[in-house]
Amino acid sequence: MGAQRRYFGTDGVRGRVGEAPITPDFVLRLGWAAGRVLASEGGRKVVIGKDTRLSGYMFESALEAGFAAAGVHSLMLGPMPTPGIAYLTRTLHAGAGVVISASHNPHADNGIKFFGADGYKLDDATEAAIEALLDRTPELVGSDELGRATRVGDAVGRYIEFCKGAVGRQTDLRGLRMVVDCAHGATYQVAPAVFRELGAEVIVIGNEPDGLNINVERGSQHPEALCERVLAEQADVGVAFDGDGDRVVMADSHGRLIDGDGLLYVIATARVARGQAHGPVVGTQMTNLGLEVALQELGLGLERARVGDRYVLERLLQVDGRLGGESSGHIICLDRTTTGDGIISALQVLEAMVLSGRPLSELVAGMQYFPQELVNVPLPKGVEVLENDEIRGAVAAAEAELGTRGRVLLRPSGTEPLLRVMVEGEDAGQVQRLAQALATEVERQAERATIDRV
Repeated sequence: MGAQRRYFGTDGVRGRVGEAPITPDFVLRLGWAAGRVLASEGGRKVVIGKDTRLSGYMFESALEAGFAAAGVHSLMLGPMPTPGIAYLTRTLHAGAGVVISASHNPHADNGIKFFGADGYKLDDATEAAIEALLDRTPELVGSDELGRATRVGDAVGRYIEFCKGAVGRQTDLRGLRMVVDCAHGATYQVAPAVFRELGAEVIVIGNEPDGLNINVERGSQHPEALCERVLAEQADVGVAFDGDGDRVVMADSHGRLIDGDGLLYVIATARVARGQAHGPVVGTQMTNLGLEVALQELGLGLERARVGDRYVLERLLQVDGRLGGESSGHIICLDRTTTGDGIISALQVLEAMVLSGRPLSELVAGMQYFPQELVNVPLPKGVEVLENDEIRGAVAAAEAELGTRGRVLLRPSGTEPLLRVMVEGEDAGQVQRLAQALATEVERQAERATIDRV
């Protein structure tokens, strides 16, 4: 792709509001360019949804204008979880779905991401076609061909019913006391309604968005608030989403946090028990080794993709899998929907609790987390060290010492001039020692490479 991906990252276009490319004029051009591409493929209708950021109103208007200029009609959803937009794109037979959100980032950031007509994220070729038009001045269609904008009044209700249908009729949450943290984000209307309509007693926090407080001290990025409230309310379980609702983490009745790896284990175990497991589970390079070992005991394999839910989905489709995700709480249940969905993933865990009659703490106990040490090593711009012989030798020595019950991963950051050094194994002291030694070697070789360049 190279030069073609000037704006699109792994999850659409994202940045700080008011700084290129997250400006109203660019977003208008993005809407026009996307509209032109979609119109050429027969898609004359898009759905547009957003999270609760104040800047979402501005970008919603800019996108609507861009699509209208390209002759594409907009169906406006208002605040809606990202996976809800994917679902409504399919059911409203739109050519694409557009999400205005920066996910777990603070309110000062925002972004635009797209779903195709099938509810999956756009493929690289379509993104490239959109980017190819972005430097052109928008050309309006004839005044009689301009797009229109229509508000979808029942969007929330449609998505609530879809979520409820993601569990069986026998899944009754009556008697379950739960805390739900909506991060002052896009799930603030939908999530409490879904759990209450299934019978749970729901205590809600993080459900008072004011445009500026999204993800502030609430949600999956700040789960301490959830864990504390679960204990204070003597709840059976807690659920926390991120700002756009595609991530989820949970807390058991003891206030202990269960991350995406633990939730994947619980869902996979329930699938195996019901004879519904299909294909390997897909994680990432950062998925805890404890999950891989626990899945092996269930008779399931673990495939590792690059970090990012886009790559998890890509790998799931390649290996014909149904379940995948990341430690951060991006969980994809392809037997239920087309993208990561925090509410639907949480429902799979709640269903496992109800059908087994066991608390979350017991369901996750079969997976033992391996100690993991992550060290970020700053690298001077332009310095590459992964092919360095000394570093390769140090990695090989560390892997030999860890044996088959450990891992070493050196991974460049996709957003910062850093090399992430990760070591995982059964002994915490050994893991920490090896990670620090490798980080020191990386620093030494980076300094030597810098001197050689002068």
